[in-house]
Amino acid sequence: MTDTPFPNSGYVRLKQILRPDGPVPVSRSSWWDGVRSGRYPRPVKLGPRITAWAAQVILALLATGSE
Repeated sequence: MTDTPFPNSGYVRLKQILRPDGPVPVSRSSWWDGVRSGRYPRPVKLGPRITAWAAQVILALLATGSE
């Protein structure tokens, strides 16, 4: 696990969101199932192979306890 705190702004990649490096304790497959069902926020495509989420959206998700 890294000692880098979760950012308050900008974009974060999935590795920064999910455990062990991130604050959300779900697997990749559970995360993507949640994105498809609307439980988790939809990503932003920053490039052909770059998918990210706004850090503020992930922080709001954590604040509501929906992870």
